[in-house]
Amino acid sequence: MHLFCVGLSHHTANVETRERFVGHAEIDRVLRETAGCTEALFLTTCNRVEVYAASKRSIPTEQIARCLLGVGASLGEELDVFYRHEAQQCVRHLFRVASGLDSMVIGETEILGQAKKAYAAARESGAAGPFLHRLFQRAFRVAKQVRTRTEITRGAVSVGSVAVDLAEQIFGNFESRKVLLLGAGEASERTARALIKRGVRDLRVSNRSSERAEALAAQVGGRSVPMDTWQTHCREVDILVSSTASLIPIVTRENLAPLLRDRLNRPLFIIDIAVPRDVAPEVNEMEGVFLYDIDSLQSIAQQSLAQRRQQIAAGEEIIAGHVDEFNGWFISARSRRETAALELRPSES
Repeated sequence: MHLFCVGLSHHTANVETRERFVGHAEIDRVLRETAGCTEALFLTTCNRVEVYAASKRSIPTEQIARCLLGVGASLGEELDVFYRHEAQQCVRHLFRVASGLDSMVIGETEILGQAKKAYAAARESGAAGPFLHRLFQRAFRVAKQVRTRTEITRGAVSVGSVAVDLAEQIFGNFESRKVLLLGAGEASERTARALIKRGVRDLRVSNRSSERAEALAAQVGGRSVPMDTWQTHCREVDILVSSTASLIPIVTRENLAPLLRDRLNRPLFIIDIAVPRDVAPEVNEMEGVFLYDIDSLQSIAQQSLAQRRQQIAAGEEIIAGHVDEFNGWFISARSRRETAALELRPSES
């Protein structure tokens, strides 16, 4: 049995490339039936797209990448941005990912929740079997130990908080600023809480599900606004933060241009933390608009990295011990399966 991970992340690919491989509704089935994975788990976040799998034979990276793209899509030079980890290196990589050591914001905890959701989805669909079950359960245990036994999360922030840091550098005091949040998921919630903590008093939340928008607004002391009115509110706000699950851009040059004419030379600061992106890249070329996407936030996140290097080393030490333990279990379990398979074969005459 082969245990491996194939993926791309902020370390190897820009957001334009990452958003091409965000997967599709049939990804679990395609990975098993087309690629030949015995077990498969698909993890996608704003900074990474990864497939963790167990298979009876070695499956080429290119084949996994084509599964991510879907039927009819062409794979060009993007294959070069994919990384691959086999066996023990796969285990170590996942443990680092779950612990926040491989994140754009070192020590962030959002990735653990995302990994748990991906695992739950794979278990529900039947795509994750005994090997991935054992691997991810251990990864969650490792992440908990790294967070409790080190200070890796001290000063660590989410991508949303980094975005707020950037906005604060530009606007200074937030009390008089009006903010519109498109999307009401986890990333939006973290961003909203960071904005309120920094002093924002006028926070508006818009989402395709009005119930989710109302729930988030109630939690943070903001107010919900209908999704079909976001353009009207965009005439008034200073900051637009977008993090929806849309597969196509919501904010485009065409629908933004009329709004800018009504803003009376007031700049519009846009933070797009969605993948695929919610805001078309050409919006950044418009006068009076300052657009920052997920890649733009990476340099800011690096500023606090030096402060946590000692904690990273402590986390790596914890991970190394768990990698050795899991590797011993995996070799033993694989051997037992192979022995069982041989015993089931008819004897040769």
